[in-house]
Amino acid sequence: MKKTIILLFTAVLMSAGCSANAGNGQPVKEIRIGIQQSLSPLLIAKEKGWFEEAFKKEGVKVKWVEFQSGPPQFEGLAADKLDFSQVGNSPVISGQAAGIDFKEIGLSQDGLKANGILVNKGSGIQSLKDLKGKKIAVAKGSSGFDFLYKALDKAGLSADDVTIIQLQPDEAVSAFENKSVDAWSIWEPYLSIETMQHGAKILANGESTDLYSPGFTLVRTGFAEEHPEEVVRFLQVFNKAVTWQKEHKEEAAALYAKIKNLDTSVVKNVLNNTEPLNEAITDDIVKAQQDTADFQFKTKAINKKIDVKDVVDNSFIKKALKTGGDKS
Repeated sequence: MKKTIILLFTAVLMSAGCSANAGNGQPVKEIRIGIQQSLSPLLIAKEKGWFEEAFKKEGVKVKWVEFQSGPPQFEGLAADKLDFSQVGNSPVISGQAAGIDFKEIGLSQDGLKANGILVNKGSGIQSLKDLKGKKIAVAKGSSGFDFLYKALDKAGLSADDVTIIQLQPDEAVSAFENKSVDAWSIWEPYLSIETMQHGAKILANGESTDLYSPGFTLVRTGFAEEHPEEVVRFLQVFNKAVTWQKEHKEEAAALYAKIKNLDTSVVKNVLNNTEPLNEAITDDIVKAQQDTADFQFKTKAINKKIDVKDVVDNSFIKKALKTGGDKS
């Protein structure tokens, strides 16, 4: 009798392991995707309904959650209210240091020109050293926050030499344009909008300072463990959007301009500065991230040392690209 029960139990386990909903949890009913104001192929996929189309086949609904910057998305991941997101380099370091359970599952951009420090036309600020004693707007914990700290360090300055005004992008726009602050550490598309439409100047960016600010695709660890096939599916749909943007640049620019009510010339400049990626996270990117994490620990932006490799998981992106990354 015991032998029969054991055999039946084993058969049930094997059957569960072979289920289309591989993982430890119940079949997923909804995925929650975080999206920012940046011009990412994620926005193209949202507009065209590609995620909804792909996941509908599995009976899965798609919910989009909008954010102003990366750090608030980690609150969603920590509270089990978000499954996927895309953020810059600094939020993932802060999130890891805070013990939030997530994985980096893909590189979404190298970030060389994606972040910069803006100054108004005629401000008299000609170099990073000239920022001493000035008011600088930045979103705390964002990639712009990290870029600002590292750029100041390159110029022999520290956060104590300036006045940092913590503002989310929607708040910082008016503060910068009415000159309530002297500079603004921010990312695209705001860099292109302010320089092309308001005459602002980019004082420094990743290219001029040799500072990388890569972007990453993230998944909540619990979701990845319970629904690994859906993580692969997510990356495949995103890859479809990345491929489409690269092959239809004019159409992509027009679509972004329409969605965000921006001038097409501004959009084209943004796209030239932020080539989209959907790739495995390389050793060079890991090294750059480790340097950033060590720098943030040194400047007390995070309160403990971390090993950034601990949150990298390339298994999903490798499978997604191997099995047909441009398919939904």
